[in-house]
Amino acid sequence: MPEPTPHELTQEPTAPTARRRLLILAICCMSLLIVSLDNTVLNVALPSIREDLHADVAGMQWTIDAYTLVLASLLMLAGSTADRIGRRKVFKAGLVLFTLGSVLCSLAPNLESLVAFRAVQAVGGSMLNPVAMSIITNTFTEPRERARAIGVWGGVVGISMAAGPLVGGLLVDTVGWRSIFWINLPVGLAALLLTIRYVPESRAPKPRRPDPVGQLLVVALLGSLTYAIIEAPAAGWTSPETLLLASVAALALAGLLIYEPRRAEPLIDLRFFRSAPFSGATVIAVCAFAALSGFLFLSTLYLQDVRGLGALDAGLWMLPMAALTFLCAPLSGRLVGSRGPRLSLLVAGVAMSASGVLFAAFDAETSDVTLVLGYVLFGLGFGFVNAPITNTAVAGMPRAQAGVAAAVASTSRQIGGTLGVAVIGAVLASGLAGPGGAGFVAASRPAWWIITGCGLCVFAVGALTSGRWARTTAARTAQQLDEATRGQSARAGAVVRPRRRRGWSRPAGSR
Repeated sequence: MPEPTPHELTQEPTAPTARRRLLILAICCMSLLIVSLDNTVLNVALPSIREDLHADVAGMQWTIDAYTLVLASLLMLAGSTADRIGRRKVFKAGLVLFTLGSVLCSLAPNLESLVAFRAVQAVGGSMLNPVAMSIITNTFTEPRERARAIGVWGGVVGISMAAGPLVGGLLVDTVGWRSIFWINLPVGLAALLLTIRYVPESRAPKPRRPDPVGQLLVVALLGSLTYAIIEAPAAGWTSPETLLLASVAALALAGLLIYEPRRAEPLIDLRFFRSAPFSGATVIAVCAFAALSGFLFLSTLYLQDVRGLGALDAGLWMLPMAALTFLCAPLSGRLVGSRGPRLSLLVAGVAMSASGVLFAAFDAETSDVTLVLGYVLFGLGFGFVNAPITNTAVAGMPRAQAGVAAAVASTSRQIGGTLGVAVIGAVLASGLAGPGGAGFVAASRPAWWIITGCGLCVFAVGALTSGRWARTTAARTAQQLDEATRGQSARAGAVVRPRRRRGWSRPAGSR
């Protein structure tokens, strides 16, 4: 059977049936499930990992951030590569690598090996979420149907949050922390087999060229910034090492801002940020996921270290937060599809801010009632925030660049998660190491104020970037990007006419 041509791979001759679309959505959601479940399960296992591998607070931070840092650094590269060589091909490679990394993590003999194998997982994970979102965007082309599909996609995060602490707690208390990585194997293998059978191949008609300089600058920026924040409590915030890393991050950021606009096909297309909704979605993603990662980090340590609960009991305490996220995500998706993202973002900002204030100002940890209320409010807020982020990031952008746009949104999430663990962990470590050795509740209070600030930012930016003016900027940006894409395709397909030789005559009627 002959190989399909690039044109055939760019778009299917006939649209998939409704049943086939739902099956493709389910397969893509399976990839999100194992990636999201891996992080929520790991949070519950942190105290056991710390005890077994003799890790400190910084070691626990690196166990999480080694994954999110590598993921954030490679997501845009994976998205553009998938647009270029084939989305299904990259998606399959990601499933294989993520599953292999999970096996290696379960065999890690020490903390350093675990951190390294988490990075291997992240390389595979970078090929999953943005590519899966690109597949969904190209499968569900009708805006309302796509918003609902993205709502289901966001609901999978709720499933992972609900199942992660319970499954992880049960495995940690009965088998041990290494078993938390085994659950990725059956899901990953099933997703791989179904992808081979049912997911069609697709490519962008005009994919971006590789940008190695931009990729190196992204790695330098995120790596140096994260390392500086995590190690600063021990090395000192004004130590030469911290200042050097901060300088490297600043120079890498400046390099991106100067170099990327000069490229015809940059790794990060800064033109996307001319759209106020897209820029707002990026900021909101960073703030929301910074709040989530910080919330889970603080809650896990408090429940197990301060209250002395086991991993399973700690998972049960966090179930109200997970349940609200699970229930609200599909509702938010429907709301975005029918009324736009504004209401969902406002509800999310208010609920997340209120949860942070309960812990920061009223010591919600000290009372069972306020503790559960804080978890419920945060779950409500986070459940409403995910669908509008994803939908706003890809809505209105040319489908040819769906992988890049989805990768920017996914990168923003991972950057938020990385910075959340780094900053919250650093603030907590500084408080615990301060004069007199403050207790956990007192030491964590500044961290809860940071989470409150993230919620307020979600509210303010959501209100600003979801009105009529913002929609106008989105339409204008989408038109400019579409015209630029068509212009590049036309230039690439232009045929150079041969010069006429002497004696040739023009056809009759020609000029």
